[in-house]
Amino acid sequence: MEFPVKKEWAGISLQPFLKEKLNAPKTLIHKWRMEHEVKINDSLPNWTSPLNEKDSIMIRLFQDEDLDIIPEYMELDLLFEDEHFLIVNKPAGMDTHPNEPGQTGTLANGVAFHLQMQGMTRKIRHIHRLDHDTSGAIVFAKHALSHAILDRLLEERLIKRTYTAIVQGKMKQKKGKIDQPIGKDRHHSTRRRVSPSGQPARTHFKTEDYNTRFDVSLVKVQLETGRTHQIRVHLSHIGYPISGDDLYGGNKNLINRQALHASEITVMHPFTAEKVSVSADFPEDMKKLMMKLQF
Repeated sequence: MEFPVKKEWAGISLQPFLKEKLNAPKTLIHKWRMEHEVKINDSLPNWTSPLNEKDSIMIRLFQDEDLDIIPEYMELDLLFEDEHFLIVNKPAGMDTHPNEPGQTGTLANGVAFHLQMQGMTRKIRHIHRLDHDTSGAIVFAKHALSHAILDRLLEERLIKRTYTAIVQGKMKQKKGKIDQPIGKDRHHSTRRRVSPSGQPARTHFKTEDYNTRFDVSLVKVQLETGRTHQIRVHLSHIGYPISGDDLYGGNKNLINRQALHASEITVMHPFTAEKVSVSADFPEDMKKLMMKLQF
């Protein structure tokens, strides 16, 4: 990828340019340097010389890598794709990535096949995850620099994730923030719980609708942090478990998995700084439920 040197970049040397302007991590810069993957004006660079406005920096971003996941054909619901990253709508009942070597049937296996069909052999780099039974939008990076930048954007809360949930009960607050640390439940290997010794976790919610007959509310949720089971734990903690989520106190009267869907995501593009916003269609079980509830 070619980066013509902008006026404001002139005068700084290559190392701080890559670190501060491109937000490349030290380990990646070191790899580029050792493997001669950065050039200036088609020549190997002097890493300490100042850049000039007429210079052109070329970085070998797109290269084949050893596959870490078995490619597997599946129909993907692609919401966005360019040469740097893609966003996929994950079905419910599917893992985001393998939890053990050789595992197949995960969204990452399908992404590996999709890239392979485009002639790319790449490591599969998810930026965030969704639980097995949660559906919706997930971001995957296509190369190491995109991965590093998107990771940082997520850490700095510049990737905005909006979830739609159907919870049990009528929420007392129209909107609010749950700021409670989350840790492991020592009595249950897969559960998490609000715990003073846990990691900081912040969830914002807004009530959209309420169905009196079934006593359930439609809620929009946004994450400030990304702890395991965060939305499920927080909503259950304040007394409104997600419908279908029996791990956290919900019942399966209306749906037999948690009624939670990552419905919207807004990403600041790692190279153009434009906002990329997508919406993910609801899966059939949630569509039917929302029609039944008239949400």
